[in-house]
Amino acid sequence: MQEEGEKGLKRLSSFVIQEEPFSDHDLQLIHSIESTFINNNSNNNNNNNNNNIRKGVARRRLPPSLLALQHPKPSPSSSMRLPPFKFNGRIIYSTTFHDVQNATSHILNILQQTKTQTPLGLDIEWKPSFKKAVSPGKVAVMQICFTNTHCHVLHLCHSGIPPNLRLLLQDPFFLKVGAGIGGDATKFFRDYDISIKGVQDLSFHAKRKLGGATQNWGLASLTEKLLSKQLKKPSKIRLGNWETPILSKEQLEYAATDAFASWYLYQAIKDLPDAEEITDSCSKVEGVLQK
Repeated sequence: MQEEGEKGLKRLSSFVIQEEPFSDHDLQLIHSIESTFINNNSNNNNNNNNNNIRKGVARRRLPPSLLALQHPKPSPSSSMRLPPFKFNGRIIYSTTFHDVQNATSHILNILQQTKTQTPLGLDIEWKPSFKKAVSPGKVAVMQICFTNTHCHVLHLCHSGIPPNLRLLLQDPFFLKVGAGIGGDATKFFRDYDISIKGVQDLSFHAKRKLGGATQNWGLASLTEKLLSKQLKKPSKIRLGNWETPILSKEQLEYAATDAFASWYLYQAIKDLPDAEEITDSCSKVEGVLQK
């Protein structure tokens, strides 16, 4: 059989050189040679496998760590990992009546020097209650921010309300902005009988500018939507004891960042066109293109 194969290969090479067509006998000879080589390779592989099994040699496999790299599983939260939004300016913390009075005087002096109406990012904190029969605490902290350089944190449950702070809050000329600030103003009125005037709710403006009547915009969702950053709201701090004698560093940073976010987001939202205007413009363009 081997001699016939060698003769067939010699004849095949002569056909290729002379460009002669294959006869039926030549085709059968070529098929016979191919079958011989396939059967020999198959038998060799089976013998090797059987030898390995008899010797107890297992097939080598990649370690799980390398398999994981070859077939990585996408993390469901990887697309949601956004850089944190933080206030990196100076936090001015006031705990006494005198300190809060001086802080408010500082705010009023700056606001009165500006020719345009300056928005104040305003937020409040209080001690929550986790019992049905116990009401939440009074407003304990008020934070005010109108620049990226410094933010005032007023510990009102220890200082009380000085007359100039009452004036600032009740004057509608001084614009106060925040997400859900209407609810904050209602609670502050219940706790201190002081009406905060000149408030503008970021949630309302966001619905008008961004659309989505059913969307309940808050500081965190607005920060993610407009700034592509994450405003962290850890429950340990948000629901912590804001009546403590001295606020912790984490509490001060949380309070200042919330007020700063309110002020910053107002700047980002106020210059946006209304969602209805965008829809009308698109409709007009489509009408022109269809004509």
